Amino acid sequence: MFTTYSEALDWIHARLRLGIKPGLARMEWMMEKLGHPELKMKTVHIGGTNGKGSTVTYLRSILETGGYSVGTFTSPYIEQFNERISVNGKPINDEEVLELTNVIAPLADELEETELGGPTEFEVITAMSFYYFANVNQVDIVLYEVGLGGRFDSTNIIQPIASVITNIGLDHTNILGHTYEEIAFEKAGIIKAGIPTFTAVKNTNALKVIKRQAKKINAPLSILNQDFSITSHSPQPAGEVFTLKGEQLLNGLEISMIGQHQTENAALAVMAAQSINHHEEFSISENAIRTGLKKAYWPGRFEILSNHPLVIIDGAHNDEGISALVHELSNRYSNYTIHIVFAALKDKKLDQMISQLDQVADEISFVSFDFPRAAEAIDLFALSHSKNKSIGENWDSHLAKCIQNSQPDSVLVVTGSLYFISEAKPYLCEFLKNNTISL
Repeated sequence: MFTTYSEALDWIHARLRLGIKPGLARMEWMMEKLGHPELKMKTVHIGGTNGKGSTVTYLRSILETGGYSVGTFTSPYIEQFNERISVNGKPINDEEVLELTNVIAPLADELEETELGGPTEFEVITAMSFYYFANVNQVDIVLYEVGLGGRFDSTNIIQPIASVITNIGLDHTNILGHTYEEIAFEKAGIIKAGIPTFTAVKNTNALKVIKRQAKKINAPLSILNQDFSITSHSPQPAGEVFTLKGEQLLNGLEISMIGQHQTENAALAVMAAQSINHHEEFSISENAIRTGLKKAYWPGRFEILSNHPLVIIDGAHNDEGISALVHELSNRYSNYTIHIVFAALKDKKLDQMISQLDQVADEISFVSFDFPRAAEAIDLFALSHSKNKSIGENWDSHLAKCIQNSQPDSVLVVTGSLYFISEAKPYLCEFLKNNTISL
């Protein structure tokens, strides 16, 4: 029995030692013991490589604007652990985390003694979320973001009313496979028989796998650029404007998150919302869609922390994420001196990522951070071919120095692992608040 929030959190994080153990048997065992809370709620399942968190945010904002209470389960967190389980965008409180941990911990201990072995950190948190939304705070609908892959992800025991698969890239290849087809097969595992599925997958081979699985189990499938499409896209200083041709024509939709890729995430959210509308419990107006999209906010995604000096953070943690970042920097800041600060996990395709950053950065520096899988700055440095590269010995003091050296025509871009972004963002916000720079 834990008595404090910090004790509970220490116990949860200690389960990282178990690593990643794909499979649903441990989740099914815990759900049986808890009376199957995962079946006592309406859910939407959102998987893919990039854009899951943003799509969850758009859909949550639409539903919330429509007057519904919306639970979300996302990972990893950016500002605080509790945000992984949230209601209407507000993280659950410390007391609730403590309560949930005391429910799940005895089950974890019992499971440890079986042939299945103890649950991982992610499985524990997923189980906590199921119990919370079924028994502690019953909401109208819960949006579940896949943690890794799909087929064997611990969230994949829900029976959703809609499924979404965002774009697919070559990430987590050591676990999910080394080809688009192999990774798509794992992502397609969240498709359920008869349940509408919406996807923005572009790779032809990956899309074939998605189509094959949907047809195999008779799941209606809607595909970006085939069944719905984005037109009249126009970048704005603080977002994007676009038209969506889908179930209905929606002209001039506005979003406040920056990037062409965000229009695709928003389109997926709208299509899912319109599908949810076919359930008699829901009635989502066009106004709710428009207003919800515009006010949706998700931290760490091409987020401008300051305009003077210009500081941007972006959790571009894989090749596809870096491509999207480079595209936006090239389009929006071609007249600026671009300084990139990069930190990453060592199990990523770092050479390709850094090669892309080299092409757009006038200056690039590499840092490391305190995380078991973090790459060393010197190893990142060695992969760069930039003529203007450096190493920041301590990421926090290095960022402070970069801000202090900012010029009126420069932009500081802090990017890489979401785990790094979750540490860097609070520090940057506090530093910028306390240090007014005159440019």
